[in-house]
Formats: sequence, structure tokens, C-alpha cells
Amino acid sequence: MEGFLLSVLEQGLIFAIVSLGVYITYKILDFPDLSVDGTFPLGAAVTALCLSKGINPLVACLFSIFAGMIGGLITGMLHVKLKITNLLSGILVMIALYSVNLRIMGKSNISFFKFNTIFTSAKFINSVILIALFAVGVKLLLDLFLKTKMGFMLKAVGDNEQLVTSLGVNKDTIKIIGLMISNGIVALGGSIMAQHQGYAAVGMGTGTVVIGLAAVILGEAVLKRLKFVRATTMALLGAVLYKLAIGASLRMGLPPSDLKLITAVIVIAVLGTNNLSFSFKGRKKEEREVNTIATSKKSIQGIQ
Repeated sequence: MEGFLLSVLEQGLIFAIVSLGVYITYKILDFPDLSVDGTFPLGAAVTALCLSKGINPLVACLFSIFAGMIGGLITGMLHVKLKITNLLSGILVMIALYSVNLRIMGKSNISFFKFNTIFTSAKFINSVILIALFAVGVKLLLDLFLKTKMGFMLKAVGDNEQLVTSLGVNKDTIKIIGLMISNGIVALGGSIMAQHQGYAAVGMGTGTVVIGLAAVILGEAVLKRLKFVRATTMALLGAVLYKLAIGASLRMGLPPSDLKLITAVIVIAVLGTNNLSFSFKGRKKEEREVNTIATSKKSIQGIQ
């Protein structure tokens, strides 16, 4: 049981990094960015290339972040310069990165057993603690960034593009920066995942955006009543809860081939519950407004 919980925690914390990247595009920019399905394995592919050349594993992580940011830059340029829809821009980059990742690795799968990784280099640190340091570090840096002028502009673009334009700020540039940061973080998650599981594969990014969205939505649904909890913390804990739900499903005897189905069910359940709750609150609010108007009319008629 202890080994199961440690494995869930490790996987959850790695995908917590991914969920922080998805949070930027999904919650802040309102941009359905499917290119993360390509930048996640891109981070793994760049890491494989770097480790095979004897480059320090931490430096390999930095190169992965840079490669992911280039992927985000291309997605942004397709959208804001060529006026391709946000959804299609992400799909095009995701498809193109599959071939790019194959080019980088030279084959579809590379084993890391002969390479030095962040986990073999830091033998004195438990793998769970090391991954947690990365996840918490990314969360804190993202929190600090969102408090800067650029961070406020990023949130403003997601809320009201016209307002940002009226302030004399180029909203397209802000969008591109947001996409670059998001995909850079996702690529870092891919780098750490590859080093943790001991191999990189071109197909390891399939469903990354869905997992990231599931983590963000699940974390928000469970912790939204706690006003003191930041949205980034919700995304981080949501990834751990998501992996715990998946792990529990497998422990109950469900075959691994049903993982995608389980993910879909979790997302549908959380979204459906949220939407029903929102509709119920909306109806209650409308009823209160109607009652208030009726009371006001009666009062006016009484005065007359």
C-alpha cells in the first residue's frame, strides 16, 4: 500500500507541473491549446538528446523548457499573425511536433538506463521529495509572475481583450508570451517524466491536455470553497487527486486499457456537477430577483 501511494504521489506531482502549464492557457487565457500534447514529449525528446551527449540533467531540463517555449511561440504566431483559430493552431503544432520529436530522438523510443538523470545524480534525495521540489518551485515562480505587471496583463487579456488594447498594450504579444510560458512548463513536466520512468517515447504526450484539464477542474471543484487556497495550488493538488482516482480504479481491477475512459468519466462527472450546481444557483438568484421586483412593485402601489 505504501508503494502504491508513493507511486501515485510521484506521478501526481509530475502531472501537477503539467497542470500548472495547462492552467495558464485554459483558465487565464481561455485558449484551448492542444499543442501541449506535442510539447510534453518534446521535453522528453530534448532531454533524451541532451543526456545522450553527456549534458547535465538539470541543464537538459532547461533546454527542454526552451524547446517547449518555441513550440508555444509557433502556436501563438499561427493564431495571432496568420489568424488561424486557437484550436486549429494547437492541433497543427501538435501534429508537426510528432515528426520533430522523431527527428530529435532518431527513433520512437530511447531508454535512459545508461544515462545520468536528475534522480541518479541526487541519490541522497528521495525521488518524491525531488519531484515535489520541482512542482512547488514551479508553482511559487508562477505565483510570483502573476503578481507582476506582465502577469496582470496576462489575466486581463483572458478577461477583457478590449481593455488591454485600450491601455495601449499589444494583446497579441501577451497571448504569445502566455503560450510560451505554458508550453515551457509542460515541456519541463515531460523532461521530468522521462527521467523518472527511464525512457522517452514519441507517443507519451497523448492525452496530456485532457489530464491537465482534469487536474485543473478537479482541483477547483474540490477546493473552490476554500477562499485562501490559490488557483495554482488547486491545480497542483488536483493532479494528485486525479492520479489517486486513476490508481484506485486500477487497484479495483479495471484494466489499464480503460484509463482514457476513466479520465473521460472523471472530467464529465466534475464538469456536470459544476454545471448543475451553477444552474441551480442561477435559478435561485433569478427567483430572488423576481421576488425583489414583485415586492418593490407592491410597495410602490401601496404608496400610490
